[in-house]
Formats: sequence, C-alpha cells, structure tokens
Amino acid sequence: MKLPATTKSIILNSICYLYVLLFVYAAVSKVLDFDNFQVQLGQSPLLSAFAGLTSWGIPAIELFISIFLVIPCFRSVALYAAYSLMVLFTAYIFIVLNYSSFVPCSCGGILEKLGWSEHLVFNIFFIIIAVIALFISSGYNTVERKSRRYFIPTTLLTLSIICIGFMTLLFITSEDIVHHRNNFVRRFPPVSVRKAYQADLKYNSYYFAGEGDGKIYLGNNTAPAQVVALDTALQNKKTHYIFIDDNKIKFNAVQVRVFPPNFYVLDGTVPCIFKGKIVDWKATLQIQGTPHFSIAELVDSNVVAFRKISNQNGENILGTISFDGKTVVKYHSELLQKQIDGVFDTDGTMQYSRELKKFVYLYYYRNQFIVTDNRLKLSYRGKTIDTTSKARLKIAWVKKRKEKKLSAPPFIVNRTSCVHNNLLFVNSGLPGRYESLEMWKQASIIDVYSIESQYYLMSFYIYNIEGKGMSSFIVTDTHLFALIGNAIVSYSLEKEIKEEMKVHNNLK
Repeated sequence: MKLPATTKSIILNSICYLYVLLFVYAAVSKVLDFDNFQVQLGQSPLLSAFAGLTSWGIPAIELFISIFLVIPCFRSVALYAAYSLMVLFTAYIFIVLNYSSFVPCSCGGILEKLGWSEHLVFNIFFIIIAVIALFISSGYNTVERKSRRYFIPTTLLTLSIICIGFMTLLFITSEDIVHHRNNFVRRFPPVSVRKAYQADLKYNSYYFAGEGDGKIYLGNNTAPAQVVALDTALQNKKTHYIFIDDNKIKFNAVQVRVFPPNFYVLDGTVPCIFKGKIVDWKATLQIQGTPHFSIAELVDSNVVAFRKISNQNGENILGTISFDGKTVVKYHSELLQKQIDGVFDTDGTMQYSRELKKFVYLYYYRNQFIVTDNRLKLSYRGKTIDTTSKARLKIAWVKKRKEKKLSAPPFIVNRTSCVHNNLLFVNSGLPGRYESLEMWKQASIIDVYSIESQYYLMSFYIYNIEGKGMSSFIVTDTHLFALIGNAIVSYSLEKEIKEEMKVHNNLK
C-alpha cells in the first residue's frame, strides 16, 4: 500500500521534529545541570574514564543533529546520525544491564525516573521511527530508487555494527583505565555497604585493637589497661583489664593489639613488648630495650613490624623484631622512599593481612603504598587513584629545639587504612573528579583496592554522625566497623565486596 506524498511528508516531519524536541530538550537539560550530569557520567560503569570529554560532546552532538534535522538538504544525513546516536545509547544500556560490574541507580539525564528496561524500550522506539523516516525520505518505493533498494538496510547495519563495536571497545577500555590506570575518577556502586548497627561508647578515646571469634576489641588511649569486647551486633559489651607482670615500667604510648587467642601490649617509647592470652588478660614481658619505634604492627605471633627514626640519617626506616626464644632485629632501609626530609614525607599507616601474609604500608601525603611479605621483603609498590605522587609539605627546622616541624597544614592524601583478606581499604583525604563536594561534608570516602590483582575496585561512603567524621575503622569478613565521635557503627558488606573476598578464599 502506497501512502500519499502528503501523508509521507507529515510522518517524516513529525519524526524529525520529535527527534529535535528530544535532542534539544536533552542537551539543554544537561547544560543547565552540567555539574550533576558530569557527576552521573563519572559514576557510569562505561564512561567514567571519559566523563570530561563525553560530558561536553554528547550535548554538542545532540544540538548539531537537531539543527541539521530542520534543514531539508541535510535531513537524511542527520537521520543517520540520530539513528547512530540512539544505537549507541541502546548499546550502552544493554552492556550496563548485562556485563557491567554494577548497575547505577538510574540512567541519568531527562529520563532518570525511568528504569533501565523502560529506557531501553524508549530508545528502541526512537531507533524504529528513525528507520521509518529514512525509508520515507529516500523515496524507497519509487521506481528510480529500486536500484538502490539495499543501500539503506546495508548502511543501517554497518552503522549498527560500528556503534555497538565502538561502545564495546569503550567499555573494555574504560574498565581497564578505572581499575589499572585510573585518572582519579571514583566508582560508587549503588549498594556496596549498608548501615547495620550503632552504639554509644560515651567517649571518643577508643581505638580498634583487633577482631576475631565474632568479637571486636577496642583499646582506650586514656585508660591503657582497658580493653572493651563487643559482639558484631554491638549489643553485648564486656570490659577487660590487662594485668602487667612488671609494674616498674613507665609506659608512655601504650597500644594494645588483639589477635585471638593472644593479645599484645606495645610501647615504642620504653620500648617493650608484652604478650598474653585473652582467657585471663595477663601479659608477660617478651622483650625490653629493643630499638624505639613510633608505630608497630603484628605480622606473626612472635614477629612485629615497626617504624623508627634511623640512628644513621635521622630518617624513617622500617624493620622487624622477632622474639621467639631470642630477639632478632632486622632493618629494611630500601622500603621507604624519601622525597623531602625522609620523616614527614614517609609518614603513614601500616596494616597486615593474616590471610595473605602481606604487610602494607600506606603513605599519608602521596598516592603510594608498599606491599611486602611477612618478613618485609618487597612484593611491589602500588598507587592509589589520587594523582598526588609527590608529598606537598612545608617543613621548618627549629634550631633551639633541634627538630623538624611542619610549618603549614599538610596536604593529606590518605587519612587511614585497613587491610582484610585480599582487600586494602583506604580512607581518602581528597575528592576525585566529577564528585559532589557536598557529599564530602556529609561522609568519609573509602576506596577499595585488590592487593593481589593490584587494581582499584570501588568506593563507598561512611556517613558522619552529628557532624563528626570517621576517625578509624576495621573490616571483618562480613562488616566494616567505624569509630565516629563517641559512637561505633557497623556497616554490612554487600555482594560485590564479599565476592572479591570469596574469589581469594576459593583460591587458597
């Protein structure tokens, strides 16, 4: 059945103007809410690595196509372009739904209230009407066009293959960049952790001493001999008191570490190390008079990794103390890399994965961390997704006291960290690209890295309580526990994080 020319013209014009309405409205909406649009692209599982380019490119292309659609001599070309753009959008949604590591809450843009499936149907509808418009505009049924009857189908098929291939390549490239060569674009899956429990500790002087056997252990800076044990639901609380067999030692900076069935009392200013069993909380002296240390971490039942100021050059150095029968001290001067003074610029946190037998040292003021085995033999040097590779510090020498001091507030890249199983959790100090600065006033950001695979995995928020941010945290197989002001909060780990841990557990 042949349609009258007038009817064809009405249908063609209607389709073209419908596309113009869609693209102009979409482009203007993106430009008017540009910051939010960039944030949405930054969280896209396909486009996050290219959010800067695509945030400007998409509305510009939509406007150009709209202009050409209303110019008769360019209408056919514009319809092919409109068709291609809708195929790209459709391929994007299909890949997100079927192959992405996570599915964002919405597609974003003017149709963000639609679900992903509804958005897919919407796009397919516009693809179909673009095909109809192309056949009408070409006079496909006329005798003089019959020699070119395969031109439109062939062109549309070719464009579809190119667009789908391009989007697939974009997905593969973006995944590689985000995980291995990240340009400081964070990925926030919709639900990676979920707040579970909260309890009031009354004081903010607590710190995490350890975890195990279904309990969380807290030390107390103002009551060094006190250890609080909590169940994972934060409902049952029991306070223990450590008994020291040598009361002549004058402690100054006590830190308690609990690794069931043992616990340890460390003080690098004395220096000394005590060890005991949590069944009676009685600590016996293991070693005294070892090198002074500023921070330390258990890497075995009778081995402690530590950091101290070197007697030779006055810079930070890492080492281990073994106290199984006899005391053995080993230094590893090759690990910490000096950038400015060797003290402030190498400051950081140390963590240990008992499952991997890996030690991790994370710098505070640069985007780097060190991974070693349990005897501090270097495995590799890793990078966080921040781009600050050199510490930004102003250091002054105080002659009267003969000591170095920071002469300006430091530029903190990584605040604190935790290692559990094969994952490194980093409380970042800096917002990434395309992130809402408003969220940084409301929450702390945790970045997650795979120690074994050496890639960035994802990020998530730990929300403030009464305007106070997280001071420290610890991670178990199922939960993240955070100290926020006077409160302790637990967040349940959701599917994606657990699956990353499960991958490692299956390989052991």
